[in-house]
Amino acid sequence: MERELWPELYHLVRRIGRQVHQKGVRYQPWVIALLVLWAALHDRPRNWACERKNWSTTRLRPVQLPSASVLARRADSVGMGLFWRMLEQALRNSECQGLLSIVDAKPLFVGGCSKDPDARFGFGAGVHGKGYKLHTIWANRCLPEAWEIAPLHQHELIVARKLVAQIDGGGYLLGDGNYDETPLHHLAGQRGFQLLTNDRRPNAGKGHRPVGAFRRRSIELRHTTFGKTLLAQRGAIERSFGHATIFAGGLGPLPAWVRRSTRVRTWVWSKLLINAVRLKAKSRLVA
Repeated sequence: MERELWPELYHLVRRIGRQVHQKGVRYQPWVIALLVLWAALHDRPRNWACERKNWSTTRLRPVQLPSASVLARRADSVGMGLFWRMLEQALRNSECQGLLSIVDAKPLFVGGCSKDPDARFGFGAGVHGKGYKLHTIWANRCLPEAWEIAPLHQHELIVARKLVAQIDGGGYLLGDGNYDETPLHHLAGQRGFQLLTNDRRPNAGKGHRPVGAFRRRSIELRHTTFGKTLLAQRGAIERSFGHATIFAGGLGPLPAWVRRSTRVRTWVWSKLLINAVRLKAKSRLVA
């Protein structure tokens, strides 16, 4: 896996790195990004990538490696967040966005005895546990259109409002019954999307509370042949999550050294980027 993916990751980071120059630092963002990605690709802690002996299998590496303390201080910073976003946008914008998007979440559990103060007890995939949840909106591209990391106990509706506010382009947005609420339908409509969900309750929309035009349209649409055909496509997001996890170096369970929300976010970011490069390489082989 390293032999196939690392050259793609390295050249992407170097290309985007030429557009960024951060003042007052010894190591530019592209160097920090390479170390984080190298460690994530091998499922190792970050400080593992600070040792030159662990780069013996490739010539595509920085000339100088920062210390473990520098990497720990820089990897989750705001400046690096902007650089991660640039990498993400470069990969996402290389593909055309489709008219069908899907919103859902994936649990990221930690041990029940973990002392991580940011992890919370909650339900994920019908299982009670402790940890975080990856909330995403996937379309047909190699990366989610928007994503967030939140504690496991936070309701999917709350995070979905943040995600919907980040997307544009228009089309249909599919979700399960957890996302069937009037404010979210209205927000999606303002962004150019018709939210279509399963029934959360048998009599949804038939009470005395105001429903709104977008949610009423969703209620009408879900009982038509066209609406049922669309909702049948909602399972595609499980394949998207599956593609991100089924390969060596993919987004598996959180390892013991990935704790606190900032580290979890950077870890997930690196895994999503690795998966995106893998999908693009696979599509070229198929073509």
